[in-house]
Amino acid sequence: RLVEAGYTTGHYPSSILCSTVGGWVAARGAGQCSGRYGKIEDMVTSLEFVLGTGEVVRAESRCHGPELVPLLIGSEGTLGIITRVGLRLHAAPRERAFSAHSFETMDAGLLALRELFQAGHRPAVARLYDPLDSVLLASDDTHQKTARGPKHSGLKAAALRAVLRVPALAARALAVAEQSLVSRVALVLVHEGDDATLHAAAARADALCAARGGTPLGEGPARAWYHHRYHVSYRQAPVFRSGCFSDTMEVSAPWSRLREVYHAVRRALGAHALVMAHSSHSYPDGGSIYFTFAGTAHGGNSTLEVYDQAWRVALSAALDAGASLSHHHGIGRSKAPRLPEELGAALGVVRALKGAWDPDGILNPGALLPARSPGETRSAPAVDSAPTLDRESALCRLPGSLTLAAAEAWLSQQGHTLGIEADALASRCDLSVNDWIAEGLVGLRTRYADPVGVRLSGFTARLRNGRRITLPAAPRRAVGPDLSALFAGAGGDFGSIESATLGAPPAAAHAPPLSAFSRSEPALNDGELAALARLRRALEA
Repeated sequence: RLVEAGYTTGHYPSSILCSTVGGWVAARGAGQCSGRYGKIEDMVTSLEFVLGTGEVVRAESRCHGPELVPLLIGSEGTLGIITRVGLRLHAAPRERAFSAHSFETMDAGLLALRELFQAGHRPAVARLYDPLDSVLLASDDTHQKTARGPKHSGLKAAALRAVLRVPALAARALAVAEQSLVSRVALVLVHEGDDATLHAAAARADALCAARGGTPLGEGPARAWYHHRYHVSYRQAPVFRSGCFSDTMEVSAPWSRLREVYHAVRRALGAHALVMAHSSHSYPDGGSIYFTFAGTAHGGNSTLEVYDQAWRVALSAALDAGASLSHHHGIGRSKAPRLPEELGAALGVVRALKGAWDPDGILNPGALLPARSPGETRSAPAVDSAPTLDRESALCRLPGSLTLAAAEAWLSQQGHTLGIEADALASRCDLSVNDWIAEGLVGLRTRYADPVGVRLSGFTARLRNGRRITLPAAPRRAVGPDLSALFAGAGGDFGSIESATLGAPPAAAHAPPLSAFSRSEPALNDGELAALARLRRALEA
């Protein structure tokens, strides 16, 4: 209906044929065009929701002031029932530019992706497929109906089970095959828009890929991907009918850790299942790796035992390599037991949210929040007071006490910047990083101007009750409510930032704004004030 009226939200998840708007928000979902429009949290302008107490709250999204919206997005139905959503709209694109490139290795392709987004490019779609996934991309015939009989299907199922019973051998055979594949790794790019700069931007992105060793594959693979982009979910059914399992796991990590995450998870999973992967979403600070794996009973273990073990080792490998548990699928029940490993004491804040807004625990019990663990009762350790720069991820970690002037001067010596507008920086140069965050990071581009840009990626904070919490840096994580909303724009009501990990792009980088869009910063309404007061009391207990 939006496209018919000339508009789009830009949100096209693979599940669009069966998912709902409320589900996108509750799960902190991502669409296939996140490279231009961001994730769902970058699109929401307002939410109406019903708390566990029965109160109806309408919350507005604010660029600089206090807001409840980030705390509801990704809460997976545990804090409130989402009944109405306001979304930012864009003009529906009139044109698209398609291109594809092959790279010798996954690492080389990830490097090209990193440089694309850090240089300010914003392709709507940027998907990098590893060797096995690239072969499937090139030979995708899932749209074709088959007329083959049951005998053929039975032989195919038996062959699949035979391969999956020896995953380690299959992994070694795959490694050998990868060395001889013509198109070893495939990068698909789709640019879209309606102005004269579209094709020039696509040409610059293609030139960067060529400069990084990419071999042009023409438009064909990208157009084929676009045509079949919703077919992926239907590949699993034949695997299930064969008596095997198939599943997916997506995680995110900064660029400095993403390559190791890819290799570590693939090694761990390869002992239990056949694995393929692709990078599905990219940002200036990092991206998401999406693993698909299939297996069956082997080594005296049932299919279910193999499946559970595959998940255990995959999550352990991802966490050990520095990944977040989820980028857009959320936590649910299956990942909940591992959440304390990522959030630590910050998990107690999520529990306080639950107690404040759903005191009787009636909303989606069992989801998101695991059984209590010792780790979440301990305060996070103190952090180093010296600033640090992760050049590869274009992230800096700054002490909360450092002034903006000192922070910008230090970054300038490294060839990087916070990206604060000159006028805003001049008027706030004596503000500390903590005070600047408390007022809402004024001077940075808002999520409306550049939905893909990086603002506050991680932090260590001290709550008003004295407890420290840490949220490790990760691009667009989906591990429950966005707790940075308790500090960014909150005026210090909930605590103070001791150390902040912020976007620090190269000084020469420039991303053109998506469009001229602004909205007023409405005052807090009575429902928002009451919900915030209840949360404040819960956190001070």
